[in-house]
This record gives sequence, structure tokens and C-alpha cells, in this order.
Amino acid sequence: MEAAGIPTVAISLARDLTEAVGVPRALFVKWPLGRPLGEAGNAAQQRTVMYHALRLLLTADAPGQLEAPGWRWRREHYQEPDWGMVRG
Repeated sequence: MEAAGIPTVAISLARDLTEAVGVPRALFVKWPLGRPLGEAGNAAQQRTVMYHALRLLLTADAPGQLEAPGWRWRREHYQEPDWGMVRG
């Protein structure tokens, strides 16, 4: 997809594997396997993850960029992201 000019971003739960594969862009969250967007029913958390992934598509300035926001599983309070900041 990248070769065709379509940018991609991965949401990763395994930082070492993501770094080894060398994806173009990745958002790393240190959460349980199977929960890349967060807790079931926590819409604000899920939207925050999607916001950061989309923003990474616009702001990554080098191949292989991996962003790790440092969120802690079930220990954060999430607010609705400012979606106006995700415009290309």
C-alpha cells in the first residue's frame, strides 16, 4: 500500500516485533493482547487511540517512526480528542 502512495499506520501491542518488522509508522500501546484500541465500552479511550494513530499519519517525518504515548491500562482518564487537529 505504501508503494502505491497510500500511507499506513499500525497500532502495536508488541514493540519488539514492530521494530523488527520495520513498519512505516506505528503507535505502540502497552496493553493486553487483543485490546489495541483499549477497553471494551470505553469510547473516549478508543477514540483517543484512533486520533493519535491518524495524527501520526500526518506528522511522521521519517520512515519507521514509532510513537509510544505511555498510556497505562485502566489508569488513565480520556477526554474527547480535538479532531480539528487531524486535518491534512
